[in-house]
Order: sequence, then C-alpha cells, then structure tokens
Amino acid sequence: MKAEARDNSSTSMRLNQLPADIGGSHPSPSVATPDFASTPAEKKAAADAIDGPILKDTRKAGNWADESNSAAVKAFRAKDGDGWATSSALKKADKDWDKQVEALCKRLASESALLRDTSIRFQSHDIGVGNRLKGVSKLSDIN
Repeated sequence: MKAEARDNSSTSMRLNQLPADIGGSHPSPSVATPDFASTPAEKKAAADAIDGPILKDTRKAGNWADESNSAAVKAFRAKDGDGWATSSALKKADKDWDKQVEALCKRLASESALLRDTSIRFQSHDIGVGNRLKGVSKLSDIN
C-alpha cells in the first residue's frame, strides 16, 4: 500500500471537513470561507482586557454618573416641604442607571468567561473530529 501511494505521487488529497453522512457538511464551492484566525493567546488577551481596564472603566463611569446625579438630586430636593418633581425623577433615573451599569458589567464578565472557555471547547472539538476521522480514514491503517 505504501509503494502504491508513492507511485501515485502526482495525486494529492486535501480533507477540509467530515463527510456529510457522519456529521459534516458540504459547502458550496462558489462560497469562499476565510480561515479561522484566532489563538488561545488572543482570547486570553481579550478576556484580560475585559476583566481589567474595560470593567474598571465601566464601573468608574457608572460611579461618576452617580456622584453627579446625587448632587443634582440634592440641589432639587424639597427645602420648604415642596421641592421639584425633578428630584424624584432623577432618583428614579439613578436607580435605572445603576441597574443598567450592573447588567453591562455582568454581560462583560460573562463574555470574558466565554472567551476563556472557548479555547478548551475548540481543542475538545478538534480531538473529537480527529478521533472520528481515524475511524473513517483508510490512511490510519498505513504504517
């Protein structure tokens, strides 16, 4: 079998995916797809950026708005029992703002965790595909 493979040196094979009958798909030949270009280091760097400066700056911006809003609420509060409607509206807006900032921070933290997990998932998927191909490929019988 090895000698036969050497004799057919002008023949080559390139496997891009699994056959459709074992879970693969057949892309349209007229549709070019770009190569997957992502490394575990790039994912880690993105996650580190989210966990570090992005979350820190998001919280800092949220706190800055809280400080400014608190000053405005105090300025418009009732001094003689009446007060402005603006004060209570600003209090409500501040509560809504805090909820939005917290939701954004949770979303960023989730994205960071997903980035960190992706490398593991890709590696596991690649190992699974490799194992399935070993069972299908006649090349695995060649020593």
